[in-house]
Amino acid sequence: MGKVFLASYENGIQRAELQPDGNWSVESKIPELKVTCLAQDPNDLDTIYAGTRETGVWRSEDRGSSWQELGLKGPVVKSLAISAQPEKNGPQIGKTLYAGTKPGRLFSSQDGGKSWWELTSFRKVPNRWWWFSPAEPPDWRPYISAIAPSPTDPEVIVAGIEFGAVVRSEDGGSTWSRHLRGALRDCHVLKFHTTNGDWVYEAGAGLGAGASYSQDSGRSWQKTSKGMAKKYGIVCAADPIDPETWYACVASGPGKAFGNKPQSFLYRTRDSRSWEPIGWEVHPLSETPTALVTMPGAAGQLYAGLKNGEIWHTVDYGDTWEKMPFKLNGIWFSMVVLQD
Repeated sequence: MGKVFLASYENGIQRAELQPDGNWSVESKIPELKVTCLAQDPNDLDTIYAGTRETGVWRSEDRGSSWQELGLKGPVVKSLAISAQPEKNGPQIGKTLYAGTKPGRLFSSQDGGKSWWELTSFRKVPNRWWWFSPAEPPDWRPYISAIAPSPTDPEVIVAGIEFGAVVRSEDGGSTWSRHLRGALRDCHVLKFHTTNGDWVYEAGAGLGAGASYSQDSGRSWQKTSKGMAKKYGIVCAADPIDPETWYACVASGPGKAFGNKPQSFLYRTRDSRSWEPIGWEVHPLSETPTALVTMPGAAGQLYAGLKNGEIWHTVDYGDTWEKMPFKLNGIWFSMVVLQD
């Protein structure tokens, strides 16, 4: 099997695959659907889930070659995440798939997405009455922009709401905290470290910073902006080996992030206290990275997927870069990379 890139796009999913002759094939999958997000199963890396507008959740078990329609039709699925459900000190007993929607509701499935039930406790998060989304007029309805299950404790989930809050559950979603002090209320991306259940990372806006992080599984948060030129966080990712090394992309606001003449800035931190610029051109970047992807077990590797469909790759923590020899139609916040 060759290396595969999957990216959500306005119409369906873009798929690029390395062929045996060394060339790349690029094709569109389920182009009739409005795909909003992708999520890779951490227990079976060839299995990918896609969220859509009104047509529910879809699944591929063959690295994105074919897709099967599942459940949860109706609401706009804005975020997906898969959590391993290990028995403490014992074998795995299954996994849970989470889906965040617009309006701001949270659903879960334990049969691979065929059936879903709402975690109604999420409707009781304190102060959710004032959440709203300026990003999607005219209804302004809030939505769950990110779901981050802990890689080490199946009971811990952190969720982010676009222009709302970052909240946490310690009991598998039965109860939820209020907004976590220090986290950015305008949450765009939220990720646990791949293997370290203490570290959580956020890209967003608010509190005069574009990035925030937690070192205690999401209980407490610290903003970090020293060295950053702008403070509107777009995306983030963490090195899979060293949790103190992570990356964030920022701009001055949504217009500069996603407009016709974007200006964005890509940074690396090694200590979570100060940032240094990295990238393939002098800052500001002329196209915005809308997806940052690191590979399990691959220290220093980072893929940056740009809004215009280009993908750049580094193997040395961002010191040098190489552009992938193909271009997708576009990349909108979700990208999955499958190794050979």
